[in-house]
Amino acid sequence: MMAKILMVIAALLALQLATSRVVWASDPSPLQDFCVADNSSKVFVNGFVCKSMDDVKAEDFFTYGLDKPGNTINKLGSNVRAVNVNTIPGLNTLGISMARIDFAPRGLNPPHTHPRATEILTVLEGELYVGFVTSNIGQTNRLFTKILKKGDVFVFPQGLVHFQFNRGHTRATAIAALSSQNPGTLTIANAVFGSKPSISDEVLAKAFQVDRKIVDRLQAQFWMDNNN
Repeated sequence: MMAKILMVIAALLALQLATSRVVWASDPSPLQDFCVADNSSKVFVNGFVCKSMDDVKAEDFFTYGLDKPGNTINKLGSNVRAVNVNTIPGLNTLGISMARIDFAPRGLNPPHTHPRATEILTVLEGELYVGFVTSNIGQTNRLFTKILKKGDVFVFPQGLVHFQFNRGHTRATAIAALSSQNPGTLTIANAVFGSKPSISDEVLAKAFQVDRKIVDRLQAQFWMDNNN
């Protein structure tokens, strides 16, 4: 009997430890009504230092302009306007942010990840081909895709590589909500071929099983794109 009780206690402790780790890995939780980010503070913390309650204004919870289309005249034909804690200081510790994404015809929001957030996307206009890739599951990376039309919603799990592509001949617009005040974005191509300093061309050539000259050309192209 005592052994069973100890097993139950051990299981409960393991569950508590697991859930505690999940909490530690998320955005800081609010311990008061709000914690408006003090962007002038020089103190480095996980998140932002709280502004004094006496200095908080309505503007700390406000931004504008999401009704206006973003400029999609670029090589990808897309524009992402993020609304996070850097835009609205009042989002600090609230664990949420959003973005407006505009697509020119054939525009692409390229494969990327949000290391700190799950994303839920709603199409407001046009049609999008979207998808995400799972982590290594028995040496297989599964691809889940869907064609989204106006009013459709799709979820991209936290940390997984995903993309959105306007394969139509008219503009498309979407709104994304993310489960972090500061989700972070890691664009795969930029990270792999445009890092500073560059990843060794020998490493990339072996990883992608291509000639090193191809890697050198890609790295040179990324360098020119980011320095013009």
